[in-house]
Amino acid sequence: MSDWLPETPRTLAFPTAAYVTLAGADWLASASPHPDEMHTLWATRPSAPSVLPCGTAFDVINAPALFGRRMVDRLWSTGPGSGPVAAHRGRILLFTAPGTAQRLPALLAWEEWATAVPPLLCHGSGDAVTVPPLHPRRPAADRMPGAGAPADEDPAAPSVSRWLVAPDVRHPWLPGPDVLLWACVRAARSMAGPVPEAAAQHPVSLLTAG
Repeated sequence: MSDWLPETPRTLAFPTAAYVTLAGADWLASASPHPDEMHTLWATRPSAPSVLPCGTAFDVINAPALFGRRMVDRLWSTGPGSGPVAAHRGRILLFTAPGTAQRLPALLAWEEWATAVPPLLCHGSGDAVTVPPLHPRRPAADRMPGAGAPADEDPAAPSVSRWLVAPDVRHPWLPGPDVLLWACVRAARSMAGPVPEAAAQHPVSLLTAG
């Protein structure tokens, strides 16, 4: 990895979760068959999103914004945490272990709460996803006096792609299908309100046994 990416700042303008570290950029690039080309692209267009294939370094579970945020909340408040998470065009992208995109729909099909889960887009082998810029755009007020917008940035356009939990290590922990199923069930229950005790039984251990 080249040293073009600034060392990770620790300021309120750039909260830790909002930008990708050098090690995180290496991990993202490993998803591409041409990682050096990805580094070159990021070096020349640091504020532009990019496209990466799924199925090798990660799969992606793509959820509607509200439901996806509920999933992330549950993963961090009462679960094992999440892998990298991004927001893109009104959707939440959860980066997961390879194979999750294929297995999760099958697990949900057996889940009694499946009807309360909105349609999820599961991106795995053969698919590609848009990932946010490695660093968020600096607000105009934070730029040096006299500095214009980057050449690839439209000053009038709102940011449509950003990291919520950015990659920060070379080998991040990624949740698998059982963890994502758990998060889907918890998110669905939280949006449905109180339920009878019998309906609160969580069948993940049965579905993933063996």
